Amino acid sequence: MGLLDGKVAVVTGAGGGLGREHAMALAAEGAAVVVNDLGGARDGSGSGAAMADQVVDQIKAAGGEAAPNYDNVSTVGGGESILKGALDAFGQVDILINNAGILRDKSFAKTTEDLWDPVVAVHLRGTYCVTRPIYVHMKERGVGGVIINTSSTSGLNGNFGQCNYGAAKAGIAGFTRCLALEGQRYGIRCHILAPVAHTRLTEDLPGFDSEKAAATYDPKLVSPLMVYLASDLAKDLTGKTFLAGGGRIAEMKVVTAEGLTKEEDGGLWSASEISQKMAAGEILLPE
Repeated sequence: MGLLDGKVAVVTGAGGGLGREHAMALAAEGAAVVVNDLGGARDGSGSGAAMADQVVDQIKAAGGEAAPNYDNVSTVGGGESILKGALDAFGQVDILINNAGILRDKSFAKTTEDLWDPVVAVHLRGTYCVTRPIYVHMKERGVGGVIINTSSTSGLNGNFGQCNYGAAKAGIAGFTRCLALEGQRYGIRCHILAPVAHTRLTEDLPGFDSEKAAATYDPKLVSPLMVYLASDLAKDLTGKTFLAGGGRIAEMKVVTAEGLTKEEDGGLWSASEISQKMAAGEILLPE
């Protein structure tokens, strides 16, 4: 018996890297998996069926169930077609893993529109385009579901040269926190995953461009957390953000300091008063 027997999962960007490991891990626990991948390059250019087909073949060879999908996540039509493909193949969707992504890194001064728009389109718009039809399906079906959206430490903590990527990933986190609140009444659990993994998106980035990093941050080390969150083992959790990679799992939170409330003058601060309190460490979070 697997943790996900009888469940159907959709994984976007599942032709390689993290998505492939997610798809394989879900299938190993009994889920039927829709393997979505446009089959393009790291920067989002091009397309092809080979990447999705290869993962489907691997799942089937291991005794699992899978179906390929080649739709573009960044379009409303693509998202609707992904749901249709899942329903045609398996009749339902219980789990959605939004994982598809591209990179077009540049320092912000050099980030032209053609570097900004596609990254935001695939990550943030893509998360919306795929999630909405599947969320509505889960809501109407009435048996709940799980949606796990891929954010990044680049969006949650910041990273040099990734303003486009970081903005999209921070948007995904905010989107998911809001959706988790809406989904509770329908039994739809939503989580944010910030993976640290050596994939084709990260393999030449500082800190990842070595054989040691490739072994330390093997993407397969992230997927067990995703399986746990998708399963009934985590049935009481929603709206959580987790970092996972290199064997480490940690919850991440947006933290607000206690701060100060001015009672006098109707709560109106002067800049000099704020400066004094900042210097005294009464407003900022402790380092």
